[in-house]
Amino acid sequence: MGFARTCSVALVGVEGVVVEVQADLEPGVAAFTLVGLPDKSLSESRDRVRAAVANSGTAWPSKKLTVGLSPASVPKAGSGFDLAVACAILGAAERIDPRVMVDLVMIGELGLDGRVRPVRGILPAVIAAADAGYDQVVVPECAAAEASLVPGVSVLGVRSLRQLIAVLADEPVPEEEPDDLGRPDPLMAGLRVPGTGAATGMHAAPDQGHDLADVVGQLSARTAVEVAAAGGHHLFLEGPPGAGKTMLAERLPAILPALGRQESLEVTAVHSVAGLLPPGKPMIDAAPYCAPHHSATMQALVGGGHGIARPGAVSLSHRGVLFLDETPEFSGQALDALRQPLEAGHVVIARSAGVVRFPAKFLMVLAANPCPCGRFTLADDFCECPPSAIRRYQARLSGPLLDRVDLRVQVDRVTRAQLTERGARGESTAAVADRVRAARERAAARLVGTPWRSNSEVPGRELRSRWHAERGAMDEAERGLERGVLTARGLDRVLRVAWSVADLVGHARPDATDVALALQLRTGVPRGVPMAIGGLR
Repeated sequence: MGFARTCSVALVGVEGVVVEVQADLEPGVAAFTLVGLPDKSLSESRDRVRAAVANSGTAWPSKKLTVGLSPASVPKAGSGFDLAVACAILGAAERIDPRVMVDLVMIGELGLDGRVRPVRGILPAVIAAADAGYDQVVVPECAAAEASLVPGVSVLGVRSLRQLIAVLADEPVPEEEPDDLGRPDPLMAGLRVPGTGAATGMHAAPDQGHDLADVVGQLSARTAVEVAAAGGHHLFLEGPPGAGKTMLAERLPAILPALGRQESLEVTAVHSVAGLLPPGKPMIDAAPYCAPHHSATMQALVGGGHGIARPGAVSLSHRGVLFLDETPEFSGQALDALRQPLEAGHVVIARSAGVVRFPAKFLMVLAANPCPCGRFTLADDFCECPPSAIRRYQARLSGPLLDRVDLRVQVDRVTRAQLTERGARGESTAAVADRVRAARERAAARLVGTPWRSNSEVPGRELRSRWHAERGAMDEAERGLERGVLTARGLDRVLRVAWSVADLVGHARPDATDVALALQLRTGVPRGVPMAIGGLR
């Protein structure tokens, strides 16, 4: 009779649970039993492991074999347990000393030829192992850089089961040819992330060569984009086709500050679980950008799927920008599902295999035409839509969703004079990014010692009690609340936006001008205040 154990990690969302993999060999009819609540892909590891062991030059034990995954109550999915199962079996068969594996965490899929293949979620799995007190992990060689992002953990990257057996048995390590199995495995067809070149259904991060100076005119929309970046405020752009709504949204991530290390780990963990990390770039350090097609389902937006749920667009845009172009064309059910993550900063998905929680703190940009044909604002002679069709089209965006959007801007069509005028380009991305970074630093200094880091995160009660505007500055906004123009939530959001404007212009507290600009950006009603923060060059 032989017994051995080692460890692996089961992922539930982006959180991991260390699982003890136990192997027991007893005399009897040769059989292989796997217990511990495995899913279909994990149950199939019996055939993968048997073939991998045989093709690695090691005899398969002809005894009654039982492999247990503990704790048994935790659902276990995926092929990442293959490596631990194989080594536990070889330890029970005394091919490997069982004592050398007790404190090891092994993550990786086995090919039938014994090669170790990458799996999703290496980073969150290693983080879970480190949190549980383990400091040695074994992963596929192509995922070693990703695993090494976790401090205090010793990482061994292997190409094959033969190599790992040799290392654990203190034998000469054989050479193995490298392969290209480190390519990303997209969860959703066509999804792209920063640094990749593949394309379609969900758009990639915009080309970093794009510059805000490319946008012609649109002074109010450019100001709204800058304020949105400074405070993390959601933005709604309405205007005819070709006015520049998509151009503005695509340039927004470039003016956002670079991600801190903790933020980068959060974003990288989500993309790792989705199988979307760019090859050769284990850590994402720039704000992600996700632009799903308007035909995307609710599951594609907020996450879901069969068994254990997978992250959706709101989580893939965590700490970045979620751009919904042609917003009224999205299904009402999908749009209303955004309301909970907009408020909570995370999304909770319940499935038969368990409840999953994904982070979802994103900056949302909505873009819409004024009517189905898109020409309602140009001239009555050009719009072909009946009034009833226009009302139905605009009503697709529910009031509760729009109430959660801080900035609403009308994007007018570009005139011939603006398009042909020379020397009137707007500020560059670099200039606006410097101003946004300074505004974020002012906000962070003001909020030091609190759980918040940007103006959009501060609760309304804290704003009204601790960080109020100058005396009398909010009078006009409060009158809007009395007249029903603003809701109580809307009044709080006006104050948040006013703080972002004050941070951009360097005011110690929002004054009447800052609040007036915030009101204009919130309601779209002109207040007689200049819309430019940086002006034209």
